[in-house]
Amino acid sequence: QVQLVESGGGLGQAGGSLRLSCALSGRSFSEYAMAWFRRAPGKEREFVAAIRSGDTKTNTTDSVKGRFIISRHNSESTVYLHMNRLKPEDTAVYYCAAKRWTYAHTLPDDYDIWGQGTQVTVSS
Repeated sequence: QVQLVESGGGLGQAGGSLRLSCALSGRSFSEYAMAWFRRAPGKEREFVAAIRSGDTKTNTTDSVKGRFIISRHNSESTVYLHMNRLKPEDTAVYYCAAKRWTYAHTLPDDYDIWGQGTQVTVSS
């Protein structure tokens, strides 16, 4: 079975940086589109960024464009979320998601494999 394991969450300072990692096991990582979602306190889960399985084209939500970068390292079966110029409103639980042989979709229902989430807290 395919599983996702997230790491890299923790405390960050406003204006600083953090890097989240998500490792996929059980199947060929290169076949999967990967994405990051987040759930802020009192809010619904929202799309953050996604990357395709083939040409590695990316899709990033407007609120993090220019600050967050999603990338993948297929030989390590890992997708990353590089978070720069952090803001307090970035505080949330971040979830990794995957779907085989598809585009970089933006809705949670488009993904069928999920990690357990990792907490990111940004101080002002």
